[in-house]
Amino acid sequence: MSETAQLRVDGQRLWDSIMAIGEIGPGEQGGSCRLALTDEDCEGRNLFIRWCEEIGCSIRIDDMGNIFARRAGRSNDLAPVVAGSHLDTQPHGGKFDGIYGVLAALEALRTLHDNNVTTEAPVEAVVWTNEEGSRFAPAMIASGVYAGLFEKDYAWAITDSDGKSLGDELKRIGYMGDMTCGSNPIGALLEAHIEQGPILETENRQIGVVIGGQGQRWFDLTLKGQDSHAGSTPMPGRRDALVAAAEIISMVKLLALEYAPYGVGTVGQMSVMPNSRNTIPGEVFLTVDIRNPDDAVLAEMTQKFKVCVTDCVNELGVECDIEEIWHCPPVKFDTTCIAAVEHAAQTLGYSNQRIVSGAGHDACQVCQVAPTSMIFVPCAGGLSHNEQESAEPEDLEAGCNVLLHAMLALANS
Repeated sequence: MSETAQLRVDGQRLWDSIMAIGEIGPGEQGGSCRLALTDEDCEGRNLFIRWCEEIGCSIRIDDMGNIFARRAGRSNDLAPVVAGSHLDTQPHGGKFDGIYGVLAALEALRTLHDNNVTTEAPVEAVVWTNEEGSRFAPAMIASGVYAGLFEKDYAWAITDSDGKSLGDELKRIGYMGDMTCGSNPIGALLEAHIEQGPILETENRQIGVVIGGQGQRWFDLTLKGQDSHAGSTPMPGRRDALVAAAEIISMVKLLALEYAPYGVGTVGQMSVMPNSRNTIPGEVFLTVDIRNPDDAVLAEMTQKFKVCVTDCVNELGVECDIEEIWHCPPVKFDTTCIAAVEHAAQTLGYSNQRIVSGAGHDACQVCQVAPTSMIFVPCAGGLSHNEQESAEPEDLEAGCNVLLHAMLALANS
């Protein structure tokens, strides 16, 4: 038996750290609101860095704001084994989505520090910028730049609803680092996360060994009809953009149901203009998110979606501009990383099963350039992107123990 086989994380310290971060940008119903690159996000980042420095980690920040906290190994010329996730949340976010992965990585490093364990390769905790994409779309932009999937100038130029650019906001909060994004190699990446779905809870499994992630396509639609008086415009002559939007929303639901159980579709954002009670809406902006684990099926869903939109707007006399702003193909994770996670879960005696992620994650971007896998733990009812998001302390501790031992296996191999 190795000298590290008996190592276990401090579950109470992990929980307390999650709760402490959760108090930064508190939500109205028990969750958190720390949109990317806001003052609240900055405060969370600062606390994370302070905690890392307390255990002797060195800190590097790249020019996309990604934070890498390193614990040196015996052979520091080796690429590090990295673990982490994100600290930004949805507007009505919970306390665990992303945050758990960052603080599980920190707890793994704390455990190594407490027990004076030095790994062969260095180990790092990472915070990726703007994973959620709720302020700056698309999601996972900084890990995408790291992986070469987005150009940095494109990412810097993305603006929020107030016209503020991602690059300017990085500078404003002091997190545009001097290291070029993607210049630091990663030997292996692990990301611990709540499942954000019901499978583990339904199957009564404590650990999900994630083997890959499903594909997704994001669209922006602008529907243009004609503003007109609500009382004096006959129904047959109306060019109502909101009626067209309603038809499209219903169509997205029916399309996803046609490809159930793996196909899903969501309209998550919409704005109506002029947004007046007694004026027929002349313009509507809405977003559409379509997902499937098979890229060929996802392409088929996309084609049907576009045909249905065209038919709908033609029938209603409305114009439509469709822009596909993001395509994230389905991904398969690295077999060695998957095996390290699975072996750790089995050795530690946790019930587990292999699983495909329904949500997108930074690991799904970085896997293009580094060996990668993920660790899922259950969340109550599969609920996420909601202030009522909840996970049990013992499950979070179990996932963190799996992360620790998978990191040890990869860093010492």
